[in-house]
Amino acid sequence: MKNAEKATERFSVRCNCAQSVFSAYAPDLGLDEELALKIASGFGAGMGRQCETCGAVTGAYMVIGLKCGHISSGDKEGKEKTYAMVQEFSRRFKERNQSTLCEQLLGTHLVTGDKEKAERQVKELCPKLVRDSAEILDAMLE
Repeated sequence: MKNAEKATERFSVRCNCAQSVFSAYAPDLGLDEELALKIASGFGAGMGRQCETCGAVTGAYMVIGLKCGHISSGDKEGKEKTYAMVQEFSRRFKERNQSTLCEQLLGTHLVTGDKEKAERQVKELCPKLVRDSAEILDAMLE
């Protein structure tokens, strides 16, 4: 099963958007799936339902960090590579979806906005955002 399919299935079954993306990649990158789910749990719904950066996006940022992140302040090359990949991911995601912000993507705020619209958008739009995120990651990590 491809990562985009794994991520989309996880979203439909039990995970938030950040968990869906991050946990789809984590085992192949040496991180236990259960730990990945815990790490990503607060990032869903735009950072804990704050409708800030989309969880599918932050999940991808975590994958990029896990794949090529730097671990020391002296690793300037690793840091620059990671930041460049995050910026490129964001560019590609915006190209497909016009924004990386949850509230803009959904067209409403999950907590303070139109509840019916928010529920409908989470069901209809969020699976696409999760899939887009994983497809972009797959292309970038090849």
